[in-house]
Amino acid sequence: MSDPEIRDDREAGRLEAVADGQVVGRIEYFVLESPERALVPVHTIVEPAHEGQGIAGSLARELYALAGREDSAVASLCPYVTKWAERHPDEAKPADQALLAAAKDWLRAHPGRF
Repeated sequence: MSDPEIRDDREAGRLEAVADGQVVGRIEYFVLESPERALVPVHTIVEPAHEGQGIAGSLARELYALAGREDSAVASLCPYVTKWAERHPDEAKPADQALLAAAKDWLRAHPGRF
């Protein structure tokens, strides 16, 4: 398998890792507009046959890079992305508590979304 390509399917709310034409991992997220713009990852999923290959870490790294390119924060509600960010403080600026609270409120208001 070649290194996966990472692509953003903004409309579907997925950052996808694609290898050999198949999605092998993804981060499901939404965009929060208030109190500030933020990408909010909710789930990280890697297909079982591709676990242990660094795909989840590559997705998390690209999510933070994408947020940086868009001048957006990241307010992680995904346990994996949160742990990744703690291990990579040079790449992942922590979100403030008000932003995390707003992200949780949005998620509660949209129960069928994830």
